Amino acid sequence: MTLWLTRIVPLPYSREARRYLSGSDQGIRLHQRILQMFPDGVQGPARLSFGVLFRAEETPCGPQILLQSQMEPDASRLPDAYGSVQTRSLETLLSKLHKGMVVNYRCVANPVRKPRATAGETRKRPPVVALSGNAAVEWWERQSNAGGLEPLHISALPLASVRGDRRSQGPTAKQRIQHARTQFDGTARILDAELLREKLATGIGRGKAYGCGLLSIAPAR
Repeated sequence: MTLWLTRIVPLPYSREARRYLSGSDQGIRLHQRILQMFPDGVQGPARLSFGVLFRAEETPCGPQILLQSQMEPDASRLPDAYGSVQTRSLETLLSKLHKGMVVNYRCVANPVRKPRATAGETRKRPPVVALSGNAAVEWWERQSNAGGLEPLHISALPLASVRGDRRSQGPTAKQRIQHARTQFDGTARILDAELLREKLATGIGRGKAYGCGLLSIAPAR
C-alpha cells in the first residue's frame, strides 16, 4: 500500500480558500473540500475508501493543509486559483522505519474517554468525555504504544474544538459535530515498525473525518 502526502498552501487572496479555513466548523468544511479531489461514486464512506486523513495548521508563512491518502489526489478538482499543491509518495520514508529508530512526530487528535456507568445509574451519560492536561498526555502515551511508538518527549497544546452541523443528506443531516482537539508534538522511539505503518495509514483516535488523527513523523536528527 502506497501513502501519498499532499501539501496545500492556499493563496492569501483566495476567498474560496479563506472560507474553508475560517470558523469553528473549519474541519467540517475542509472534509467536503478535500473529498472533492477524489473520484465520485464509491461504495461506502469516501474517506475510508481513499484512506483520507488531513490536518490544517498555521506556519510562519501562513496556513497550510496536509492531506494523506492511499490514492494520489487530483489537484485539478480544486477551484481555480485555490493555492499551490505538492504531492509526494511516502514509500521511501515508510520503508526505512525500523525498531529503535527515533522520530519526531506531530498529531492533532481528539483525546477522549468513555465514562463508566455505575450500578443503579439511570441518568443519561455522555458517550465520551474530552480529556485535557495530564489525562490527555496519558491518553497519547497509550495511543502511541498501541501504534508501535514509545514517546520520549511529549508537548500537548490544546486547540479550539471543531463544532458545527454535519453537512450531509438523510437522517444524519442535522447531526451536531463536536470534537475537542489537542496537538501532540515530540520525539519517540519505534517499538514496532509494522504496527507504526498501520497506524500511519489508519490514523489515531476519533474525529478523523474532521481534521483529527493524522500522525506525521520524520527521522530525528
